[in-house]
Amino acid sequence: MRTKALAAVLPALALAACGHAPPEDARGYAQRLADDRAAKDELFRSGKDPIPDTRKAELLPLAYFPIDPDYDVPASLEPSADPTILEVATSSGTTRQMRKAGTLVFSLKGQPIRITAYHDLTAPRNHLSVMFSDLTSGTETYAAGRYLDLDSNATGFYELDFNRAYNPYCYYNAGYECPYPLPENRLKIPIRAGERMKRPNT
Repeated sequence: MRTKALAAVLPALALAACGHAPPEDARGYAQRLADDRAAKDELFRSGKDPIPDTRKAELLPLAYFPIDPDYDVPASLEPSADPTILEVATSSGTTRQMRKAGTLVFSLKGQPIRITAYHDLTAPRNHLSVMFSDLTSGTETYAAGRYLDLDSNATGFYELDFNRAYNPYCYYNAGYECPYPLPENRLKIPIRAGERMKRPNT
């Protein structure tokens, strides 16, 4: 999320933490998501990466669960002081070096959840990677999990929008190297939001 967007949403996040969030403009929220998805389809259609030309008819437009504003939640980050560099397994059989940034704490549809955010040492320093799998993985969504991206900030408050969860590029193209979610991010609930696997006629 861009800095200006985050600044705009922080008051709402603080109110949400107190249980007094103002009503969301659901129609405008859904339209913004729909516009972003259409732009992503066009970007993928016009280039050769990440979807090769031979798979564009099969995979485009990308498939999503219905937009559900309840999957857009405020989260607080409990920072990690652990300096350990982790060798995270990837789809290519190699490893990617990462370090724990901290634990995101939030509530999803009334259920308290904790999920780890990571600093990918090959990515910009302000980027936080949230790689997760859930009970839809391998049936409705990509078996290797999905991702969310966050920009780190000094407040420790984040907007965690699972409607923006996306498939890693190795779903489209085996030539990409995609880190797998670590055990603490294998959620024991279904997350029916964001990108899903493409089915015939969907």
